[in-house]
Order: sequence, then structure tokens, then C-alpha cells
Amino acid sequence: MNNEYLITRTSTQPLETVCQRLPDIAQQHKFGVLGTHDLKQKMESKGVPFGRECRVFEVCNPQQAQRVLTQAMEISTALPCRISAYEQDGRTVLATLKPTRLLTLFAVPAAAAVAQEVEDTMVRIMEEAVA
Repeated sequence: MNNEYLITRTSTQPLETVCQRLPDIAQQHKFGVLGTHDLKQKMESKGVPFGRECRVFEVCNPQQAQRVLTQAMEISTALPCRISAYEQDGRTVLATLKPTRLLTLFAVPAAAAVAQEVEDTMVRIMEEAVA
């Protein structure tokens, strides 16, 4: 998918394999997984049928978060970063919103460098997880 706001990486690896690898890889890059949401399970537990597997990982590097939050506390509404894992056309897909695009919503130019560092790391995490 070509989208100026989205980063995606795909794999022939099974969804479960990629989802098991992601937390360790994130940690190697100093990003912790704060939570994982199994959307299929959550929706079905609320009585809403949802036939597709989708996991959303909330990831954060606390030092990077501190750097942007000290500049503008409203950036907290965009934290933590999320990586979604799902199946599409027989492949496993990892997707995340581009931090560089997301932080433009807050008009805090000094946060741009941090957003680029985070984005670069998110790409590395995703690429390693799907490898």
C-alpha cells in the first residue's frame, strides 16, 4: 500500500511467528511493548463478530517520549507508537503511522528530529520482525 502516512512491511512468515518476534526485536532497539491488543478477541468478547486476526502492539522508547513531551505535552495524545500486525492476501503485514507525519499535527518543529529517529527505528524493528 502506498500511503504518505503509513509504513508497511510484509512477510511470508506466519502472523504468530512475526508477533512472537516483535517484542524481543523492539527491546533490542530500546523500545518496550507497553501492551498488546488482540482485536479479533476483543471484538468477539463484546459480541461483535470479527473474522480477521489483528494484533496491535503499543511500543515506546521512554527517552524519546520524554524528549517530545518536554516540548509539548499535547503530543501525549499520539503516544505510544503502535505497530499493527495482520494478514492480507496471504501475507503477514506490519503497519505503523509515520511519526514524522503524525508529529506535524502539533506544530512543534523541535520535535521533528526525534520523530525521524523514532521512525527510522520503527522501520528497523518492523523489517527485522518480518525477516
